[in-house]
Amino acid sequence: MFENTKAFSGFSVDDIPKARQFYGETLGVKVSEANGLLTLHLAGDRDTLIYPKPNHVPATFTILNFPVDDIEVAVAELAARGVRFEKLDGTDDKGIFRQGGPLIAWFKDPAGNFLSVLEQSQD
Repeated sequence: MFENTKAFSGFSVDDIPKARQFYGETLGVKVSEANGLLTLHLAGDRDTLIYPKPNHVPATFTILNFPVDDIEVAVAELAARGVRFEKLDGTDDKGIFRQGGPLIAWFKDPAGNFLSVLEQSQD
């Protein structure tokens, strides 16, 4: 039934203007806004919808992962743009988890949702 449907994902925030600034300017993702909704235009035609929710509760899991070729470079560049990385169990002083699986570092958007950069080849 849905084999040809172009499904997409979405998540909530409590402030669309702050989300637009963060995703568009801080992270450098192409964004558009219509009808009070924000769309992230991610590589590979993977649009993601961001919608306002007055009683928004931040996701306690990673809602969006950004693959990068070099996590050290990505973390340094994002930190220079004001992104603060989460210091979780198993992360080093930069916030990079190095205890199995791909190298990954978590951070939050202005609404408190978890995002990550993870090192993997982008073929």
